Amino acid sequence: MRLNITQKSLLLVLLVIIADQALKLWVKSNMFLGQEISLIGDRVLIHFTENNGMAFGYEIGGEYGKLALSLFRILAVFGIIWYMKHLIVKEAPQGLVLSIGLILAGAIGNIIDSAFYGMIFSESFMTPAQWFPEEGGYAGFLHGRVVDMLYFPVIQGHYPEWFPFLGGDRLIFFRPVFNLADTAITTGVLITLVFYRKYFN
Repeated sequence: MRLNITQKSLLLVLLVIIADQALKLWVKSNMFLGQEISLIGDRVLIHFTENNGMAFGYEIGGEYGKLALSLFRILAVFGIIWYMKHLIVKEAPQGLVLSIGLILAGAIGNIIDSAFYGMIFSESFMTPAQWFPEEGGYAGFLHGRVVDMLYFPVIQGHYPEWFPFLGGDRLIFFRPVFNLADTAITTGVLITLVFYRKYFN
């Protein structure tokens, strides 16, 4: 059976969300904060961390900042859904529609963490989190933390002593820790900018 673009988009969004949540739930249930698992030497790691904010570990401080970010994400998801429907009706290129689908899937994946993880998990300090602890979760609705785990410090060393301000300090590139949802968002944005920028003109 041949899938139309709407079906392809829904399938892509669903697969990304399932993969993202499956990895996050495994990490949350089997690792504690700061724990690392080496996949390829010290260059490709599973490093469990959590953040209150945006992609790649960037944060907005305070309880109200967290709530504002969660609400913004939800509004953004509705906006992206509307825009995808608009692109499909206008018969936009399939690649563009699917790249927007990646952005949508990533946004939903991180919203799930923020909305529900605080209610269903205990803290992950020194021990893996417990599901539905008797004393309740570590945070309320929309105040959960996003689980990050992908860490690729491909270049490690030290800045030369003569380097301004940073001489002798440790050099790590690529430093951010992220997740599959972040990857989907970044990939969707890059595909859109590189291959479909002319469409918006």
